[in-house]
Amino acid sequence: MTVKLPIFVSFSGDGGVERVIANLCRGFLDRGFAVDLLLVKAGGAHMAAIPEGVNIVKLGSSHTALCLWPLIRYLRRERPPALLAAKNRGNRVAVLARLLGGVQTRIVIRMDTHLSKALEGSSPLRKLSYYLPMRWLYPKADAIVAVSQGVAEDTAKIIGTGPERVTVIHNPVITPDLTAQAALPVEHPFLAPKRQPVLVGSGRFTRQKDFPTLLRAFAQARAVQPCRLLILGDGDARERAQLEALAAELGITDDVSMPGFIPNPYAYIAKCDLFVLSSIWEGSPTVLTEALALGVPVVATDCPSGPKEITQHGRYGRLVPMQDPEALAQAIVAALGETHDPAVLRAAVADYTVAASADGHLRVLGLLDEHA
Repeated sequence: MTVKLPIFVSFSGDGGVERVIANLCRGFLDRGFAVDLLLVKAGGAHMAAIPEGVNIVKLGSSHTALCLWPLIRYLRRERPPALLAAKNRGNRVAVLARLLGGVQTRIVIRMDTHLSKALEGSSPLRKLSYYLPMRWLYPKADAIVAVSQGVAEDTAKIIGTGPERVTVIHNPVITPDLTAQAALPVEHPFLAPKRQPVLVGSGRFTRQKDFPTLLRAFAQARAVQPCRLLILGDGDARERAQLEALAAELGITDDVSMPGFIPNPYAYIAKCDLFVLSSIWEGSPTVLTEALALGVPVVATDCPSGPKEITQHGRYGRLVPMQDPEALAQAIVAALGETHDPAVLRAAVADYTVAASADGHLRVLGLLDEHA
């Protein structure tokens, strides 16, 4: 009999969590599970990445908290042996649903970001609105998964448990078709033909990604080493306009391109000379792992958390302080002047595969041995 495995999450944007969940679905299907994707919101470009064979269950509300009773009804009706939840609000609702539903479903929750850094500078009231529900509900989950050691330590500190209570499982970043997608042609004046080294950054135009620091660093690096910059991703019109205004102020507009959200960023990243991450916080940045998996050298801020672990303390990529354009520019120039072995870079992230991540999740879900 096929075991049903539900995943409770909101597909509310074009971020890394949605991509990770789509990849996990693929891994679980490959293992022979029947996957029910219980969606709060069902939007964003990554909906197209959900594999065929996944049963999409819309819970009838666009707000996670209002999906509590629909989730309880699902658990009572289906009685799945385990459920995986993602994102903070979804995690809390999943634990509550098991408590109020009177079912024995094993609840496993995922933390994808370094929350205390994300809330840095917020009011005490806002912090309490996150921390208090977590301290009450997270310890009641059967297992807590973190995407990096930094996220694990941060989560354990927030909820007041020992770090052994949180299991680190790397994100399912390297898919079986990653190389094939990266090999596809692209049409962009910076790349076809490529006349100068091209840097690439990727992500939504948010404070977290700190693209202003990347633009300032690029302006300094470009003054030393002619190069161009691609920023793959999108945001609202105001955020984009601010970045465009900064590029104009720095005099780099002709050498910066922001083509928007790209469904297949791998084809662009693979053809660039250096990937640059300028974030001020992360969980475990998937795109940094993808760049290394494609054999592309990287420079990253040493933000909490993920880059230090992914680059193995800077062994496979230069690390610089956050919000320091000069240090980032120096690292960019140095990296462009070095020779990198793509095979070595790919080997550094060899355990970030979909299969390895899916098996890790199945173990904490208590389903791997049962279905092996």
